[in-house]
Amino acid sequence: MMIASIISLFQKVNIEEKMQNAPNKQYEIGVVIGTYLPFIVLIIIAYTTYFYFKRKEKNKTE
Repeated sequence: MMIASIISLFQKVNIEEKMQNAPNKQYEIGVVIGTYLPFIVLIIIAYTTYFYFKRKEKNKTE
């Protein structure tokens, strides 16, 4: 976890700057999607993993 936080410090991306320098609206949409998509994917993975193991534990006790 510490390594991830160190890497994120080096990879600071200024989204506002990218939006101001965007050549058109499609680029802005791509920046927004590229910024939020990894978080959405991680949330989906966490959600499915949680319910998979919850269901597995429920079936194990029966």
